[in-house]
Amino acid sequence: MAAAAKTTSETTEQVARRYFAAVGARDAEAMTACWKAGGVDVLHGQATLVAPDDIRAYFTDLFAAFPDMRVEILSTTADGDRCAVRWRMSATFAGPGRFQQFEPNGARVTFEAVDLVQVRDGLVVGNDAYLDGADVARQLGVLPPRDSRPEQAMAKLVNVRTRVGRRLAAAPPEQIADGVWVVRGGLPRKLMNVYLLEDDGGVTVFDAGVATMAPALAATGARMGGIRRVVLGHAHPDHRGAAAALSRQTGVYCHEADRADAEGDGGVHYMDLSKLDLHGRIGMPHLLKSWDGGPVQIAGTVAEGDEVAGFRVVHLPGHAPGLIGLWRESDRLALVSDTFYTLDPQTGFAGAVRVPHAAFNHDTELARASMRKLAALRPATAWSGHAQPLRDDVARQLEVAADG
Repeated sequence: MAAAAKTTSETTEQVARRYFAAVGARDAEAMTACWKAGGVDVLHGQATLVAPDDIRAYFTDLFAAFPDMRVEILSTTADGDRCAVRWRMSATFAGPGRFQQFEPNGARVTFEAVDLVQVRDGLVVGNDAYLDGADVARQLGVLPPRDSRPEQAMAKLVNVRTRVGRRLAAAPPEQIADGVWVVRGGLPRKLMNVYLLEDDGGVTVFDAGVATMAPALAATGARMGGIRRVVLGHAHPDHRGAAAALSRQTGVYCHEADRADAEGDGGVHYMDLSKLDLHGRIGMPHLLKSWDGGPVQIAGTVAEGDEVAGFRVVHLPGHAPGLIGLWRESDRLALVSDTFYTLDPQTGFAGAVRVPHAAFNHDTELARASMRKLAALRPATAWSGHAQPLRDDVARQLEVAADG
């Protein structure tokens, strides 16, 4: 059997030029002949095509929409099996074919783009195509011209929607202690608390609130130096809600006892919503679903005594098997997720400190014991996962509630 020809920069450029000559000739069959079967053409922001069938179909439709299309190679740079091709296209959207659901309107387009072509054994095996889609859309009349009055009006409308959405989703960060901020979110009264802890030039996020808070948390974290990690107080839907979105940029951590729930159903399997009143039994399943951002891949776990951004991890199980709090001895500050409630979860109305509602607890008696464990630390201030903090003889308030 003869050995395959070695791929050189010269042969790679020859194949790339042959391929673009076929594009310029509007010859879909000649184009597909340049491809190895199974090769992938990624038109970033538009489509992913697998050779040969997807490429033949896509470009046949493209040529029908732009029947006078011309392609000019501006420059090529080849290195081994890859060749960067900078090219210019000019064409009229004359039809009769459509382009991405739009009917031909006679618009004239001219734009430049870059393809990164990969070649093996004389055939194209991969390609990444990059172009300015917004510029093409403007030339086609899909978007208004740059700096035009319609574009300015559209920008104003988008900005209004952004401001309204941001205000509805989450409040601005509020500093509550040295190096500690709370972001309140959730509709309608922003009763979900997420904590940002100063951490080596960025922040650690403690608890992740509800899914709608994700954009606000990401933006706030970016302004504060970047989110270094997310640590879940526990895995319930209203505490892991934004974690899946934030996990695209950083790792998410929790206690080992809540890992399966964080990566699974959020602990819903042990909740007994029949313990709620009629209103709660009807509405809570829908709320839990709306709050949840879905399962999240856990990057690692934390345990009792571990250090997190200057705080010590305290295991406080009961409401959830792996519920944790963060304790800072220097100012006797406790951030403790749902170790206790200061509101009625069915109405959202604030009130005295209380044991978390039995409908959501993994083990209510263990939750009482964890409240006593927290009281034994003698916190000066204790912030939970919802609503307002406890101050003024915090230990006694916790003990009375736990024994009630």
